[in-house]
Amino acid sequence: MRTYTIGGAARLLGVSPDTVRRWADAGRLPTRRDETGRRLVEGTDLAAFATALASEPDKPGEPSHTSARNAFPGIITAVKLGDVAAQVEIQAGPHRLVSLLTREAVEELGLAVGMEAVARVKATNVHIDRAPDGA
Repeated sequence: MRTYTIGGAARLLGVSPDTVRRWADAGRLPTRRDETGRRLVEGTDLAAFATALASEPDKPGEPSHTSARNAFPGIITAVKLGDVAAQVEIQAGPHRLVSLLTREAVEELGLAVGMEAVARVKATNVHIDRAPDGA
């Protein structure tokens, strides 16, 4: 059976190794130690935990009713405005997402480099939600 180190589990879950350690210490994520003392997570346990984590309620300030389930919170790294269209790039952990949208939408949302935003992906479209202030 496949096992993952704390760092490997963290990378797959999109969080820090310290967060995975805290979840393990709290009993939320089962781990075991190998012969060298490293903590390992069984692949089936990690898969079940990832599924449970994804089904947890939205955090305060996030839209709670949306059909776009693939949400990537991150930071806006580039905004390129044209006369009618615009391109917005978000770095969400290791993922770089690029969305083409109207210039009007970018201006209405007030999107700018350095802001937090959430890229919501459904099919081949990327929807950008502005994160609430102070999030």
